[in-house]
Amino acid sequence: MSAAKGRSEQWIQKEGAYALIQSTKPQSLAPGLSDSPAGLAAWIVEKFRAWSDCGGDIESRFTKDEILTHVMIYWATNSIGTSFLPYYDYSNASALTWAKEGIKSWGGGSRKVPAAFALFPKDISHPPREWAERFFDVQRWTEMPRGGHFAAMEEPQLLAEDIRAWFGALRQQRST
Repeated sequence: MSAAKGRSEQWIQKEGAYALIQSTKPQSLAPGLSDSPAGLAAWIVEKFRAWSDCGGDIESRFTKDEILTHVMIYWATNSIGTSFLPYYDYSNASALTWAKEGIKSWGGGSRKVPAAFALFPKDISHPPREWAERFFDVQRWTEMPRGGHFAAMEEPQLLAEDIRAWFGALRQQRST
């Protein structure tokens, strides 16, 4: 577990600034990105490059059309600012909010719901299975051979096969 913690701390130092600014100053960042198509594109493209399994060559995983489509969705809907709100909410939740979540977990909460995890090697988070098992009823844990944070775009076949296998096993389990 200390290796996972070390990797997490290293990632936060190298890549985690986005979460800090989105959680503390979302209304400072959002207007600049909403006002500048080049700034918005740079922000989004950098995430695709850093968080995908592309080895630094973003076009080895995504076409220019795919990248531009993502940028245009944020641009046309003016939604980059609202996309930051979960970071702000998580960071600024009160002690009462966390106490309520703790009470839910004591009562069983999400541990009653079967859960499956597909972990892609270049994703931004690599929790040990033991951590997930503290909060979820982990019934499937798949460590993928390739892919990153944008797995549905990078490795759609791998992800779809894993989801199908998970639900197939779950259906079979429920019918017996």
